[in-house]
Amino acid sequence: MRLILASKSAARRAMLDAAGVPHEAMAAGVDEDSAKASLAALPPRDLADALAELKALKLSQRHPQALVLGCDSVVALENGTLLDKPASREEAADHLRRMSGTRHDLYSAAVIAEGGRPVWRHVDCARMHVRTLSEAFIQDYIGGEWPAISGCVGVYRIEGPGVQLFGRIEGSHFTILGMPLLPVLDYLRTRKLVAS
Repeated sequence: MRLILASKSAARRAMLDAAGVPHEAMAAGVDEDSAKASLAALPPRDLADALAELKALKLSQRHPQALVLGCDSVVALENGTLLDKPASREEAADHLRRMSGTRHDLYSAAVIAEGGRPVWRHVDCARMHVRTLSEAFIQDYIGGEWPAISGCVGVYRIEGPGVQLFGRIEGSHFTILGMPLLPVLDYLRTRKLVAS
């Protein structure tokens, strides 16, 4: 049995590599904008789960003999607004201004599919408390981190300078990186893909 990560995310691949999990990474080929539009009525937790499932199922149909791991993350502000990956430096700065001095929830979902159907899922939440950010800090941060953060919901890479955005974090570091890794590893142990 082989594991396919339905993502080209460097952070997700690095987590599996560091944990010693053999896997292949493939782009899921999902039109995320269309999917998000059709699922817009879902609460943030369920949206992350549905998007992760969509990615897992898409590749599982092409590779039915493999376990396919789909993941997705959703950032929800206190007022319920969802933030997506920023399309420009200006949008990234706007996201940071909106998050400044507030908290938001980051939901990371993982769904494993086999034979074209979901066989396991888990959604975790991290609560992120953003310190009050000065405009000078926002501009310096974007200047140093763009375009790397253009692919990140929440406009941060917690494994880099993005950690400076926060005064406090409640939740798993792995969840913030984009995958609830410990529950994923538990399931992979039951399937004998990693040692128990």
